[in-house]
Parts: sequence; structure tokens; C-alpha cells
Amino acid sequence: MKLTCPTCQDRNSIAAYFEHEAAREAMQAALEFPAPLGKQLLQYASLFKPAQRALSMDRFSSILNELLPMIKAAQIERNGRAWPAPQPYWNQAFDSMWTSRDKLTLPLKSHGYLLEIIVGFANKAEGSAERKSEQGRKYGEVKSSTTSHADHVNDVNNMVEKPAKKAKAVMPGHISDQLKAFKSKGQSNGH
Repeated sequence: MKLTCPTCQDRNSIAAYFEHEAAREAMQAALEFPAPLGKQLLQYASLFKPAQRALSMDRFSSILNELLPMIKAAQIERNGRAWPAPQPYWNQAFDSMWTSRDKLTLPLKSHGYLLEIIVGFANKAEGSAERKSEQGRKYGEVKSSTTSHADHVNDVNNMVEKPAKKAKAVMPGHISDQLKAFKSKGQSNGH
């Protein structure tokens, strides 16, 4: 049976992938990633593919094994600081990289830009938590100054633009009465 790698477009037998040490390591690492990240991870890895040749299995395995510990820990180290990196940050960062791939210098050489996107999400969430804490102090509400992992996830989910809900307008009473009268008149005329 022949398989085509969706990342590097290499076509080979399934046995060859299992016999190749780097391919075996890549498959093993891929199975450890959270399922929702699978497609995004393959798209992201393809950004490392050189223009004139396939992405080597050694490089693909390396990319996965560099990301896996950070994703599992839900934390990254950047600029001498630890930043929270829950799965929604990764989802959005991978999407952001993929949608802006035309603006990137390809092939990518490192995860630097991806990690900066995640730092941006964490920084926004941290700023939002700080504003909430300051408002609580200003207005006398008691709120913990620490933020949980769930708070960071909620903050990043709130960063995604959502369509504004229109407020329902309350129908004035006299119009409502006229509609009721009109409906009852229509029913009495046999309509």
C-alpha cells in the first residue's frame, strides 16, 4: 500500500514509513498531540518545506518533537519568561500562521513567529485580567489577583470577534393592541 505524506508530498509504502526511524518518531509524536490540532499541525509543518524539494522526515520529526513538550505543558518559554499556552492559543496561532502564509518568508526556519503570536494572546489575556482586577479594586469588588488556566482560555476565546447580538426592541403597547385586534378581526372574517 502506498501513502502520500500530506506535509511533504512524499509517496512511499506504509512499510517504508515504519522502517524509517525519523518517520516512525514523527508518527509516534503525532499520536501524542491533541486530536483537534492534527490538521493545523500538518499545515504548519508544511511551512517549513523547502520550495524545490520535500520536507525530510528528519525535519518533520524534529518540528513535532520541538512543539510537543510545549503543547503538553500548555506553556512556552519566550524572552526569559514563561507564558501560558493553552490549546486554544495553539489553535488560533496555527490558524493565524496558515492564513498569513503568503506574507511569511518561507520556508520557516524556527518557531519564533508562532511563539510570538502565542505570547501576544497571553499578554492580552494578562492585560485583561489586570484591568478586571483594577476595576475590582476601584469599585470595591473583591476578586483574586491570580488568574487560572480557564481564565486565560476564556480571555483568548473572547478575543475572537463574535457577531454582536441585536437587542430586542420592546413593542409599544398600543401597537401590540392594534395587532391583536387586527388578528382577531381576520379570524372572525374567516381568514
